[in-house]
Order: sequence, then C-alpha cells, then structure tokens
Amino acid sequence: MKLSVFSVVDDAGPGRDRYRETIALAEAADRAGFSALWVAEHHFNPTGLCPAPAVLLAACGARTTRLRLGSLVSVLPFHRPVDVAEEYALLDRLVGGRVNLGFGSGYVPAEFEGYGIDPGSRHDRFDLAYRTVVAALAGEAVVVGENGAPPVRLNVRPVQEPHPPIWIAVQRREAIPYVARRGASIALIPYATVRDLSELADEIREFRAACPPGSTQEVAVGLHLYAGPDPDHARAAFRTYLADRLRLGSTHLEAKAARAPTAVDPAALEAAGLVAFGSPEEVEFRLDRLAEIGVDELLGIFDFGGLPGTEAVASIESLGHLRRDRA
Repeated sequence: MKLSVFSVVDDAGPGRDRYRETIALAEAADRAGFSALWVAEHHFNPTGLCPAPAVLLAACGARTTRLRLGSLVSVLPFHRPVDVAEEYALLDRLVGGRVNLGFGSGYVPAEFEGYGIDPGSRHDRFDLAYRTVVAALAGEAVVVGENGAPPVRLNVRPVQEPHPPIWIAVQRREAIPYVARRGASIALIPYATVRDLSELADEIREFRAACPPGSTQEVAVGLHLYAGPDPDHARAAFRTYLADRLRLGSTHLEAKAARAPTAVDPAALEAAGLVAFGSPEEVEFRLDRLAEIGVDELLGIFDFGGLPGTEAVASIESLGHLRRDRA
C-alpha cells in the first residue's frame, strides 16, 4: 500500500504560515519516500485556505524531485472546465509529469452560496465539466465560449498521456458504481461517512465489483495520522479539527452525526480504526489492516487541528524510517 500526505490546509491560528508548512510537508514526504502530496480546494472560510491547488502544488513541485502532486479535489462546479484543464496541463509540464488529478462536486454549503450556485445542480455541473476537462487534456477539441464560438484545443498538453491519472472523491455510497464505470480511481474519506473498517471494506468491494474487467483503478483513503511520542496531543488536536468541521458545515460529517451522534466522537473514530495515533509501530499496524481490506493508497492527514507543523513533519519522517527498515 502506498503512503501519501493529504493536507486540507486548514486555518491553524495566528502566526502560522500554512503554505510554507505545506511545502515543508512535501519536502519531508519526498525525503521519506512517500508516494504523493495531495491538497484540498476550499473557499471563503477557514475550512481550508487553498483556493487554488495548482498554485500551491507548483511551489511544492519546485522543492521536490520524485513526489507526485495531486488535487483532492478540484471542485469542478466552481470553475470553467477549460481553465481547470489548462492549469493542470501546465502544472504537469512544470513538475515533469508528476500530477495526480482529483475531482469532486463540492459539499460545503457556504462555498456554493459564495459562488451563487444551487447545490442541487452540482452533479449535473460536475458531469459536464468532467467530460470537458478530460477531453481537453487528451487533446480533443472542446467548446469554451457561447453563441456559436468555435471549438478549441489546448496549446499546452500535459506530459502524461492522454492525461494525468484521475481520482474522483466520493462521500455518498450510491456514487461508488458511478466512479467505477467512469474508469477513474476513487478517493474515500471514511471518518466522515462510515461507521468502521467493515463498512469501508464493503464500499471497496462494491467499487471493485463495478470496475471493468482488467481495470487498474485504485482506491485511496484519507486517514488522520500521528506517529510519535505524544498521541494524546494529537487526540486533542483531532477533537478541535472535528469541532471546526462540524461548525463550518461539513455536510457529510453533519449527516453522520445526525444519524449517530456518538459515531463522530474522536474516541469512537479511533476505536473504529478510522484514525491512527500512536508510536510509528502502532500506526503501521493499523495501516496494515487498511491494506488487507484493499486500500491501494493511504492519504495521511498529518496536519490538523492546529497541530504544530514540526510534529506533522516528524510523523512523516518516523513512518518513512520505519518503512525503509521494514523493506
């Protein structure tokens, strides 16, 4: 199972430069032999401070040599599809073919309100934008303008052909077969959606069953991780993170809390295997369980709830050392 870093780039309080901290995570992950760094796109509130993932990933790419760099996600309903295609084609050029593309339809009500977009239209907007972005990256002619504007082709193509590998983030179980039929890989954030690893395993089996025969589509799963000497510090930070997400309107986490309030208690999430805090050996033991149920890439959320950036880097380094020793 590949191990990567996923940062929401959430607000960590006064005096913190979250962009430099994210670049430091990328550098640490590159040194530690991790597979990728992924960053989230968010707008208009402290849920996340990265409105333009391609910009931050370009900065990370300039400071790394082998690490893959991904959006998780680019929120397609908020953008003109051709702009997304051009930005990530150029990014793939700048970083030498190391881009991963993660797409999603969005889920934070305040962001749709800020853009003046009806949340009920997000799936139709996603479908149209997805088709256009993929076609444009592959070199096909796409229609950008209105009133009979002629089709256009990108004048900058990505290094990876026909386009960088694609993941679609899913927080609704009924969308899993849809992603499989698209031929895309899938990204899951189980702490916000499922009750335990058994339910996560069911989702992974459902995805595999819906994939075409011979498919190489992958399953990526996000998990909050801390590998170090003070797991109680991480538990306190995670409690802060969960409270912030609920207060700022994380739709799917709110729905999970409404169904079963105790299911979003930090201790319950840890007992269910949906976060992993402890020594490097204890964390790796939990990660082995995820590999057993079919996870291809673990997206470690190391920087959360105001946890110091140095501790996030130390966790990455500790797991990197442990994995090298085990190899």
